[in-house]
Amino acid sequence: MKDTEGQIKIIVEDFLLQHVLECGQCFRFSSEGDSYRLVAKSKVLKVRQIGKELTLFCSVQEYQQIWMTYFDLERDYGEIKRLLGQKDPHLKKAVEEKHGIRILRQEPWEMLISFIISQTKQIPHIKKIIEDLSNCYGTLIHESDGQAFYAFPTPQQLRSATEDDLRALKVGFRAPYIWNATYQIAHGKIQLEALEQMPYLEAKEILMSLNGVGSKVADCVLLFAYGKYEVFPTDVWVKRVVEHYYFKDEQIKMTGIQTFAKESFGDLAGFAQQYLFYHARDNKIGK
Repeated sequence: MKDTEGQIKIIVEDFLLQHVLECGQCFRFSSEGDSYRLVAKSKVLKVRQIGKELTLFCSVQEYQQIWMTYFDLERDYGEIKRLLGQKDPHLKKAVEEKHGIRILRQEPWEMLISFIISQTKQIPHIKKIIEDLSNCYGTLIHESDGQAFYAFPTPQQLRSATEDDLRALKVGFRAPYIWNATYQIAHGKIQLEALEQMPYLEAKEILMSLNGVGSKVADCVLLFAYGKYEVFPTDVWVKRVVEHYYFKDEQIKMTGIQTFAKESFGDLAGFAQQYLFYHARDNKIGK
């Protein structure tokens, strides 16, 4: 690692910034020429990759305290890809094509609201709503070139919003779900920090007790915020992808997809899902 005037330069294997940010797991980023700017953990980070060299425009302390964990930089993804690539030709192809994915370690509260919003919406629309939500209710954390950046609002900040306020931000039928989740978390009815130490199924049951949180949303939160890598988030699209690749397009129940993923991918199911989903999305498989 090199530290040069607020720039951290590291050499990283099995990492492609475009794959990491654009595979569908996060929403608060934008491309700026040869760089990306992302908002996470109440910070704004400019980051650039040239070959295997990753440049993060931040202090050493910020890198060590936030971004090393956020980008999952201490995990051996070469070994993960090797193990998954041995399982079947479909996954091998997905791993080879989308070789630079890393599963980010994001904030539980932000992931909960983000994936409630994500239901039946396209990524550009999801990003717009989350940005508007942050601009309206979050804390100003950075200004640059006339642009203001706001942190994702805390439950305490967001509870000032009514359902009508939320609908004005184009969240549609999700407004009561967001309002209810905010109320439950802000008033301590559910302790999100406690879920990290819980077994997967127990944590999932608690998340699904919230209105508007189904199996897919709960699994996304558990994978992208808590690092529960045994989960295999499954919506209609992922279901069709698995049916296409592994069941010759035969229709399988959601529970059958989950059982298949658990038996086939085990503790690496979450990684397998990301490789398959991103590969299928870019190749328009299952659409």
